[in-house]
Amino acid sequence: MPRSLTDLLQKRTVIFDGAMGTELYNHNQFVNVCFEELCVREPKLVARVHQANKDAGADVLTTNSFGANRYKLADYLLAERTVELASAAAKLAREVAGGELLVAGSVGPLGRHSTGGALSPAEAEGAFREVITALMANGADFIIFETFGRSRDLVHAVKAARDCGAPFIPCMAFGNIEASMGGETIKDFFASVLAPSGATAGDLAGAAPLMLGFNCSVGPRQMLDFLEDWLPHSPLPVLAMPNAGVPQRVSDRMIYMTSPEYFASYAKRFVELGAKAVGGCCGTGSRHIAEAARALKAIHISVQPVNQVPVSPPLTPAVPLGDRSIFGKALAEGRWVTSVEITPPLGYDLTKTIERAKLCAQAGVDAINIPDGPRASSRVSPVITALRIQNEAGIEAVLHVTCRDRNVIGVQSDLLGCAAAGINNLLIVTGDPPKLGDYPNATAVFDMDSIGLTRAVHRLNGGLDIGGKPVNPQTRFVAGVGADPTNLDLEKEIDRFYKKAEAGAEFAITQPVYDAEALILFLERIRNTGVRVIAGIWPLASYNNALFLNNEVPGVSIPESIMERMRAAPDKEAARRIGIETAREILALVRPYIAGVQVSAPFGNIETALAVLRD
Repeated sequence: MPRSLTDLLQKRTVIFDGAMGTELYNHNQFVNVCFEELCVREPKLVARVHQANKDAGADVLTTNSFGANRYKLADYLLAERTVELASAAAKLAREVAGGELLVAGSVGPLGRHSTGGALSPAEAEGAFREVITALMANGADFIIFETFGRSRDLVHAVKAARDCGAPFIPCMAFGNIEASMGGETIKDFFASVLAPSGATAGDLAGAAPLMLGFNCSVGPRQMLDFLEDWLPHSPLPVLAMPNAGVPQRVSDRMIYMTSPEYFASYAKRFVELGAKAVGGCCGTGSRHIAEAARALKAIHISVQPVNQVPVSPPLTPAVPLGDRSIFGKALAEGRWVTSVEITPPLGYDLTKTIERAKLCAQAGVDAINIPDGPRASSRVSPVITALRIQNEAGIEAVLHVTCRDRNVIGVQSDLLGCAAAGINNLLIVTGDPPKLGDYPNATAVFDMDSIGLTRAVHRLNGGLDIGGKPVNPQTRFVAGVGADPTNLDLEKEIDRFYKKAEAGAEFAITQPVYDAEALILFLERIRNTGVRVIAGIWPLASYNNALFLNNEVPGVSIPESIMERMRAAPDKEAARRIGIETAREILALVRPYIAGVQVSAPFGNIETALAVLRD
């Protein structure tokens, strides 16, 4: 039998299906047809739509019963067949879902009768109760109340579901503003559902909604804008089911312009913001669901849609940390580690880069840290830079790997290439968005975030690729991640750090540290992860350099006391000395708490970086 929705929500993001009406219309069923009657008249067509969503990776199939109530069906002279059509809709969805997927019984508003207030509460509740009973008796696992624009209508629907003992999801439809079609805020719209007037805790025991849903009316971008503040603080898990954008008139046709790839990019953003389930409404189809499922699978690599779980061999124990690289051995033995960050050039001549790396090797530095397109700049390949440095400068590299520029296939290909080339030290970061660089209109991929990519690296170390296929021999990566001790949303940063640790992170390098106390407090909060933390130190070159870092670089916060010292420098050389002094002072304060230090070379000045490291 299928698992419960509650169980699935506790494990991963749940994928709902796309729009039934859109797909039926695409199969030459016109708008003057009663779509619900097709469950009896053309059941194979309805089943075909369900099967396409199942094949696409949906975890939940929604019944073709949105308008299956006696008041809407009356417009087609089918009111007396309400129970028959609702029952047929549930049976079709259950037949396709089998024991693998869940079935949501779709129930919509009562149409002009409910919105005009023409019905009494008893009449409205009776109509809802009729269809809910039929759906639940014929295979639905729960009820989903779709496209409700006014809470006064939803109240009667929910009362009927509770009377029937049916689990349910109430869904709100937005208007043109951040409110329901009736002008209610999200909080006000769901207030009566979450805490009905006069109800006691005993009354609501077991009758609370499974989730809070949002569907229809707006496209993914508008829905994300409307939900941005609500999602992180929702009292219940959230289901987001936007339309495929706003339809545009093209040659007298209304066309939804949102591509499946565009839809999937927003599915990821909903999940990153806190949504626990995603699906599609008007204009979406199985292709949209397939792209969304693929994108979310890349984020949650260890779990796939319930109907597509492959049988994979177990992970092989990873090669001991000390045997993976010289840098890894130093970390495993608890020795103090040092690295210097050298940014690859904008051109392709690596002569100066390798010369700088040689100076670091001669000074006893453990590794060269190589960013991957910092601030969304286009530079020579960091992989090639790392390979040349390791081969020609005699020092290991710590290669940044970002999620911005490559899809999941390209990322895995590059990781396997690194393993083949002996580039085993990785710093895994999500990456700066293109809008920060010289190519603001470039497309960002972000198939995974840093947590998902860390999990992918951990799997490769265990002998399995992202798709669950064996990798032999297993890789020997030393997996590092970023950390931001001065993040404005520190609780979220700490939560993400714990998730990175769970995904397999073995060391972390912080954003440039200028506030020693903030770093120490952060380290105390994440101490239980066991992840070795290396402090990022960036010696300032000038007051203008300090202004730029403080105002333009995410994750950098420079105290006013340091800003004043840089402002007081009489000339460029004095400013450089003060930058070195403050960096050394900060390092001295935090050294007892950290595993090592990474020093950035401002404007490629290796002497400045090495001066910070000298005893």
